[in-house]
Order: sequence, then C-alpha cells, then structure tokens
Amino acid sequence: MNLDIRLPIGFMFTLFGVILAAYGLLSNPQIYDRSLGINVNLEWGIALILFGAAMFILGWRRAPRQQR
Repeated sequence: MNLDIRLPIGFMFTLFGVILAAYGLLSNPQIYDRSLGINVNLEWGIALILFGAAMFILGWRRAPRQQR
C-alpha cells in the first residue's frame, strides 16, 4: 500500500491556513486590541500555509513512481 499521509495533511493545513489568513485580512482591526494589536489570525494563517506547503511538497517529492 503506497499511502503517504503527508499529501492530505499538507492539503488540509494549507486550506485551513488560507481560510484563517483571509479572515485575518478581512476582519475588523478593532478585535485585535485585546492581543496588543497583533493580528493573530493572519500570523497563524501564514504559519499554517507554510507548514501545509512543506508537508505537501515533501509528500509529493516522495510520491511512488509508476513502474512500467
């Protein structure tokens, strides 16, 4: 069985990161007053995108090749 769990994990984290980063970009800046003005959603969204992209790339590089 040639299942590499990094591909779906990479896709899932990248998707969640895009959603979280978009919310951070489009939300009202006043909600970040409690976090000292730091846009936590945007920063963690970017972190999730980077982690998801790394997992997806690592899984894609090691994907099993079709044998002839």
